[in-house]
Order: sequence, then structure tokens, then C-alpha cells
Amino acid sequence: MLEQYNELPEGFLNAKAENLHRILDKPSLIHLKGKEPEPLFISTLLHGNETTGLYAIQKLLRSYQNGNLPRSISIFVGNVKAAEAGVRRLDEQVDYNRVWPGTHQQYLAEAHMMQQVTDIMQQMNVWASIDIHNNTGKNPHYACINKLEQSFLSLAGLFSETLVYFTTPKGVQSSAFAELCPAVTLECGLSGEKSGIDHVLHYLQSVLSCEKLSECADMNLNLFHTVARVKIPEGYSFGFEDDATINLLPEIEDYNFCELDKGTVLALVEPESSAYLQAFDDDEREVGREFFEYSEEKIVLKRPVMPAMLTMDTQVIRQDCLCYLMERISMPTL
Repeated sequence: MLEQYNELPEGFLNAKAENLHRILDKPSLIHLKGKEPEPLFISTLLHGNETTGLYAIQKLLRSYQNGNLPRSISIFVGNVKAAEAGVRRLDEQVDYNRVWPGTHQQYLAEAHMMQQVTDIMQQMNVWASIDIHNNTGKNPHYACINKLEQSFLSLAGLFSETLVYFTTPKGVQSSAFAELCPAVTLECGLSGEKSGIDHVLHYLQSVLSCEKLSECADMNLNLFHTVARVKIPEGYSFGFEDDATINLLPEIEDYNFCELDKGTVLALVEPESSAYLQAFDDDEREVGREFFEYSEEKIVLKRPVMPAMLTMDTQVIRQDCLCYLMERISMPTL
């Protein structure tokens, strides 16, 4: 399933995400040599409608067309078929950011491909890893890490003062590469926005200029830990128009990265429906009763939390989740 290149395929630098399949007809790993041999790994389009990473990488490489890269780069371009359709993933596909080493779905062909990519980069002595994503809801730009270590905090802190530490879901790219090198996931706001593309471009330039990551970032950071992943049970209809079993509040996206009080209303439910929200902790236990309570046909918070990735995109909610719940934590003593 994997194609490898040792130079940029013709037309790559100017291709739109929806046309990239004409240049790369399958997931591809592109190796480019730079002055420092240990490569920076960058992954993009693990979700086909999250295009900021692709366009930032194109701008970065165009700026080096007449000069050598400061460091070698290996670029993994993921779900080109979903990018053609402008969706996160096709209905018949798995999520390309749930099948990396550590996944519960290691038997899948896609998992074998991601294992191959990981093995290749381990053999190349990968220096650092950056996985670039977008949100579908209103969120600030922030960075996510899987280990609370100096080099991880530094790599993430170069992008944002807002950091999220997480250990689930399993099978994500950054978690797999965290066993090899400092790794980060960038969440860059809405797909394709110029502000997000420029932010990622500046970030990649900054990382490429670093010799030691521990010396590159200001550590005045706000750190949060994800404590639950929230899903809507398959058996219930949901929406925003007061015509479903679970009717989420239309302003729910405004709750992202706000520290919400106990009693905050998240949704209205049909009378006598017994509808509820599920929440899964780091051990994949269902812990919804710890976070939500139900009264007067409303779903309300049972304790203070901060949500992230709340969206009004119903397809994304079904394919992935409604949101993550977080709590502020102290910076580790390093």
C-alpha cells in the first residue's frame, strides 16, 4: 500500500489536496536530504479534509527550492482518496490516525502499512515527529503530546502555549513515534485557513532551525490532560434543530477550551427517551456517570471540565467523537 520517493514527485508543490491523487495514487513517504542527516518526520492528510499541513509543507519546500534544507525531512502523505472526496475518511475506510503501532486493530492492512512507515523511520534514526491536523469546530491552535518530557514539551511549546497531554485513543501517529523521538500533534484550527497555514509554516521553519529541541522553546505553558472521550450512542439520533432524540445546544462550539462549571447544559433530550452521552477514560472504561447527569430533559455537567474539539459536523461526531474533556494539570518537575 505504501509508495516511497527520494525526491519530490513532479507537481507535488502546487497540487490542491483534492487533486493530489493524480500525483500520489496511494499513501506515500517522501524522503528529502538536508544538511543534518537525522530526519524530521512530518505527516499530513491522515484525515482527508484536514489540508493545512499539506499547504504549509508546500510553502516550506517552495522556500527551499534554491537552497539546501537545514535538516533532512521525511513526509508521509496519508489518505489521498479521502482528500479527493474532501472528507475525513471514506465510509469503507478505517481512520488513518487509529491504526499506528499500539492500535487494537493491528490485523488490518493499514496497520501493517503504518508499522512499515514507523520501522523505516526508526532505521533512519528519526529526530522528531510532527503530525498536522485541523479541527472541525471552533478551537484555538494548540499542540498535543503523549509524554511529559522536556523534549516533547519544547517541541510542542514552539507551536503554542496551550498543550494537551493525552494517552488515548490508541493507535495515533504521535503516540507510536513517541517511542522513537520527540513527537507532537498540531491542531491548527479550521482546515485551509491562511492563519493556520502560516502558523504551521513558521513553526516548521523554527523546528528546522533547532539543533537541540530542549533549547528552543519558552516553557511558560498551559497544560491540560484529557480525562474522557465523549461519544453519542449509536442507537440515538442527534442534531441541533430540536428534531432528534439528543439535541445539542447550537452554541456548543463556543464551549471549546472554556473551563465550564458544574451544571452547564450540553443538550436537550426527548421526554422519556432515557438518552445519554457516553464517556471513555484512558483505560477505555465507560465513565459517563462521572461527568454527566440528567434532569428536566437536559444533559448537564456533573463536575467542572474543559472540552475540546466540540463540533457541529454530525458526520465527524459519528465517525470520531463529540469531544474530549480535559482538566488543567501542573507542569512536571523536569
